[in-house]
Amino acid sequence: MSKMRPWPFAKGHGTLNDFVIVPDRQAQFDPTPQQVRWLCHRRAGVGGDGLLRVVPADSLPQWRDRGDLWFMDYRNADGSLAETCGNGLRVFVRYLLEEGWASGDRIEVVTRAGLRQAWVESDGRLSVEMGQPQWSSEPVPVGSSGRLWSGRVVDVGNPHCVVRLDQPSSLARLDLTRPPRLPNDSFPNGGNLEFVVRLGPERIRLRVWERGVGETRSCGSGAVAAAVDSLAGAGGEPGRRLVELPGGLLEVRLDRSGQASLIGPALVQARGEVAVPGD
Repeated sequence: MSKMRPWPFAKGHGTLNDFVIVPDRQAQFDPTPQQVRWLCHRRAGVGGDGLLRVVPADSLPQWRDRGDLWFMDYRNADGSLAETCGNGLRVFVRYLLEEGWASGDRIEVVTRAGLRQAWVESDGRLSVEMGQPQWSSEPVPVGSSGRLWSGRVVDVGNPHCVVRLDQPSSLARLDLTRPPRLPNDSFPNGGNLEFVVRLGPERIRLRVWERGVGETRSCGSGAVAAAVDSLAGAGGEPGRRLVELPGGLLEVRLDRSGQASLIGPALVQARGEVAVPGD
């Protein structure tokens, strides 16, 4: 058996999209893919849809002069790297605030998709800046749930494909136990898939299959992708969408410049130490 090493950890979630948090102020842990898979395992490890390592931004060569910022080193549950994560970003910021590692009206966080800002809403929810998503009107073929669908590509700093459905009953019947088949030319590194149904003028419901994880209870960047596609289908005007997911309700706002923000709850519910297997 490999030698076990004690690591500090916390556990958090945003609308039941849950994460293992590894505080790493000295940039000393840098988990291997095997260690990420172990930590995220729901029986052998702590359990989570992904891992958030909290590390000073100046540990990255391109951010050497920004020791005042934190880098959200996000890994999918299968150990692969990811560009960003909307629910994870809110949980990351909640952790920073509760630990006293960040303060003020707006908190800046470095991600692989760039610098993101977050702020606390008056009702306690967290808002996070999600950049300027890019929507393509060109349909792409998607294989999932035993049939071929037509989807739209939305780049939210990470890759998404959105499929619109007509009926809520169609959404409930989907089988998302198997990975989708996404076109390689549009998704050379794989992608996330959202099935969406419209419930009202500003309300949609979705289920999501996340790259490197499978179906999850919620996906923040997926909610943004679905909202952007919904607004594009309604004429492309700025606006908002309330997004129902199995894990709860999120809000997405799109301003006149095309910038998106994601609003929702974030909770850190446990802290402790875990013995992690060595390499």
